Amino acid sequence: MSSESSIDPRRIGFLFNHDELHQVAHIAPIISALQRQAPSARVEVITSSDRQAEAVRQFLDPALPTPAFWSIRPNRWSRLAENLLGKMVPLNRLSSLKRSSDLFRHFDALVVPETTTTFLKINRSSDRTRLIFFPHGAGDRSIGFSPEISLFDYVLLPGEKTRDRMLAAGVIRPDNHRIVGYPKFEAYANRPPVRLFDNDKPIVLYNPHFDPLLSSWFRFGEQILDYFAQQSDYNLIFAPHVMLFQRKLLASVEHRMLKFRQRIDPHYAALAHIHIDTGSSSSVDMTYTNAADIYLGDVSSQIYEFIQKPRPAIFFNSHEADWRGNPNYDHWNFGPVLDDIADLGPTLKAVSPLSDSYREAQTRAFAYSFDIDAQQLPSQRAALAIAEFLDLQQRGEPATI
Repeated sequence: MSSESSIDPRRIGFLFNHDELHQVAHIAPIISALQRQAPSARVEVITSSDRQAEAVRQFLDPALPTPAFWSIRPNRWSRLAENLLGKMVPLNRLSSLKRSSDLFRHFDALVVPETTTTFLKINRSSDRTRLIFFPHGAGDRSIGFSPEISLFDYVLLPGEKTRDRMLAAGVIRPDNHRIVGYPKFEAYANRPPVRLFDNDKPIVLYNPHFDPLLSSWFRFGEQILDYFAQQSDYNLIFAPHVMLFQRKLLASVEHRMLKFRQRIDPHYAALAHIHIDTGSSSSVDMTYTNAADIYLGDVSSQIYEFIQKPRPAIFFNSHEADWRGNPNYDHWNFGPVLDDIADLGPTLKAVSPLSDSYREAQTRAFAYSFDIDAQQLPSQRAALAIAEFLDLQQRGEPATI
């Protein structure tokens, strides 16, 4: 049991330090849950933009005291340098971390959804502050199991798949992690469907990643948009990973590759059967994965959110990957994998209804990737895990002096 009294409560910060909002829902639901689980702790929020702060507030329980909010905006010089470098290096995030190290030293722990925060460990900027990590997604790419994860003090995980791969990679230990489920599903549960088109034709979601090697956008993107522009059997949602259109020059640290991202011809957006969204909140809140009948993509972890309800999926192998048996491409077992744009039309016709073999593959993979507990929400499980790891006084327990 903690030796801290209510006079000097423990401080836990939820740190959101990214250009975009796609990471927020992965840990924001835990904030109010931890306030309930450990009411004597000071649960606080740290953001690097007003957009992040507003997004986080949407997940807070209004019946509870509003947490303190701290801002760690990057300075204008780091913004200028990052823009000059085509946003290839996350200088804004690193600048925010470095300039806020004095703030972080006052926290007992920081809960984060991304690995840039390990900068604090590498530079010994905050030795007393323990870092708790929840990955923002449950995909298969190798970067999700990178060596930086070993720098975290504790890791919360969505399911067995991520745990098994992290253990195999040696980036977590048997005693420094816990499976808690997927708070993002909780965050957007029971939302009414959004009607995007004025007809009942099948809806295809094209969701390319931003990685310059792995993404289908650079090789096939314009041809895919052309195909849908010239046909009348399907509606198309084009909603790529939010980072694809935030940068003109895309960099992959993992694959050491740079590519310029081509623009979208505006005539596509004028078509009634094509909906284009390159980065609104709808592209990260499961609006499109819930609305679509068919998924079309490459390596985005959003495929795992899509198969919450098994449906047809098609993947483009735009980089000649030897993917069979490779765990980084396990999701390519959920549907046909295409190497040629000419195969798109016939495959769309053949992929529905979903075959039994693909349905079984999706169902099996979903259960392996996400641990579902009907008795306890993921945010509650995560809050309990954090409270126990930090030895916080929990509700119903007597305070110790």
